[in-house]
Amino acid sequence: VQLQASGGGLVQPGGSLRLSCAASGSTLDYYVIGWFRQAPGKEREGVSCITSSAGTTYYADSVKGRFTISRNNAKNTVYLQMTSLQPEDTAVYYCATVICTPYTIVVAPKGYWGQGTLVTVSS
Repeated sequence: VQLQASGGGLVQPGGSLRLSCAASGSTLDYYVIGWFRQAPGKEREGVSCITSSAGTTYYADSVKGRFTISRNNAKNTVYLQMTSLQPEDTAVYYCATVICTPYTIVVAPKGYWGQGTLVTVSS
């Protein structure tokens, strides 16, 4: 499966963006998908994930209550709706196939990654 992340951009503090992770080459139905982000000079952080049936989701404490992950398997796409964005949310965001529990997100063995999409929160 190939993953394509999109939707990043420049937004003012307090604003919103919706990221998309579109799959091609295979149906997304069977894949557990997560979002990671990496800010300059910082380690990669697992942000959120969603199981194939959308029955389980995970959010990092740093985004809980502000970000919402969802999926539309018919459109082969996973979304990350980001609201109340703050400068500390500035990072390159990546989607990937993962292992997802309500408590953690882990990159799947031999996981697939999309290219990153840059989110910049600045006034």
